[in-house]
Amino acid sequence: MFDIEAIDHLVLRVRDLSTSIDFYQKVLGCDIVKRQEHLGLVHLRAGTSMIDLISLDGKLGRRGGAAAQTEGRNMDHLCLRIHPFDEAALIKHLRDFDIQPLGPAEVNFGAKGDGLSLYFTDPDGNVIELKESSHSL
Repeated sequence: MFDIEAIDHLVLRVRDLSTSIDFYQKVLGCDIVKRQEHLGLVHLRAGTSMIDLISLDGKLGRRGGAAAQTEGRNMDHLCLRIHPFDEAALIKHLRDFDIQPLGPAEVNFGAKGDGLSLYFTDPDGNVIELKESSHSL
């Protein structure tokens, strides 16, 4: 019938679009590809995929109801495969933005098999996993 090639995009509903754009640009290095102001939507490049941010008060965001909270998130987590994976450098980078990892790096399974992962949250409490590109244990 068809084969899935990769994740095309992920859409996150955010409370403050400017704060979230700033976070995804500065912390993760994503670039804005397109803005659709009439929808409250910004498309960011994340490698070969996209992370789309929609403002809760925009046309699309209003459809989803209340904002995600600690006890009611709109997603479990977003996993971004990265290279290189240097835990100490990643922790320093996150701390430069006053972001604390949720714990030490640990081995987890993903699309390319087992590999080290480090978790943290974005300004809306969405969990982000940075996962090493290939496992070398």
